[in-house]
Amino acid sequence: MGDAKPSVTRWASIDVVRGAVMVLMAVDHVRVFSGVPAGGPDPAVFFTRWITHFCAPAFVFLAGTSAYLYGRRNRDLSKFLLTRGVWLVVLELTLIRVFWTFNFDFAHYMLAGVIWVIGWSMILMAGLSRLPVGAVAAIGGVIVFAHNAVGPAIVKAVADNPGSPAGALGKILYVGFYSGPVGPLRILYSIVPWIGVMALGYAFGTIAALEPSLRRRRCLAIGLSAIALFVILRGFNLYGDPRPWSGNLLSFLNTTKYPASLSFLLMTLGPTITVLPLFDAARGAAVRALATFGRVPFFFYLLHIPLIHALALMVSLVSSPAATPWLFANHPMGSPEAPEGYRWSLGLLYAIWALAIVILYVACRWYAGFKARRPDPWLKYV
Repeated sequence: MGDAKPSVTRWASIDVVRGAVMVLMAVDHVRVFSGVPAGGPDPAVFFTRWITHFCAPAFVFLAGTSAYLYGRRNRDLSKFLLTRGVWLVVLELTLIRVFWTFNFDFAHYMLAGVIWVIGWSMILMAGLSRLPVGAVAAIGGVIVFAHNAVGPAIVKAVADNPGSPAGALGKILYVGFYSGPVGPLRILYSIVPWIGVMALGYAFGTIAALEPSLRRRRCLAIGLSAIALFVILRGFNLYGDPRPWSGNLLSFLNTTKYPASLSFLLMTLGPTITVLPLFDAARGAAVRALATFGRVPFFFYLLHIPLIHALALMVSLVSSPAATPWLFANHPMGSPEAPEGYRWSLGLLYAIWALAIVILYVACRWYAGFKARRPDPWLKYV
């Protein structure tokens, strides 16, 4: 994985791809407040959700890669990962939870979403990063490739002990929201397999640091191999997803995200790794805009949820005022069904998404410039 001398400590394509997945992520979060379901038999609705599946795997994987590259420049990697991880978990359970809901009903609803799992994965990576990169890669690989084999036993153990501490730990580590909340905590992203994804991303940092031509070849080999493995495993229903497919393309692509199956991760990370080197030579305004988002991804994340939520409130006040209280429910996991007649058209969904992206670009361009001009240590955490 690292037989050539590393040559860089930053790879610009990471910013572009990370920016792209942030933009796609916003589609799904507009959908949350639009009343449009998460998939279904309608191909337009299905793919509106499906294209956003690339976001969490790419973001977690590239967070691991960025950690490796950060560690090449700084000796305090473990401390940084630990403190940043704790910071992310705290923000997920406080400020981000309020942004999602616009209410303060902490006693009945707290969200363990993607920022939660990135935070916990960073906390665990603070320890793993002290191991040789090969050991981190092996641990990540075992978690990602083997968890579907042991998953049914974990699910059964949790179901047999729903109210016990072991059952609660099983929900947090693996089963997630399928087994209900842990007190007020709704677990959307369980720690396994995402810690494995971040560990593999960390090991991928050795490839990101190679000279461009070798890096390109390695990325294409890994990415295309992952895609081929997905097609084989999924095509023959051999292994890697608890939900077999049959009959049509939508069923084939409808892999399990919670917890993320091997098929889901191969389907999303394979193309992501494949396209990374293709952005090395990309130019133009769109690429520059995506790179701007990718340089300040957490700032984008913190801003986009309350912005989208506020835009949804404006739409509701104009088109269906009676449904406005629904937008103060416990989104995205603890809310009731959208009121009858509230659901947006896909055209309106994408129009609000486009407006949000324009506003976010202005804000992120300002913050990226501000961050580049200031050496303040706290800016590493936003």
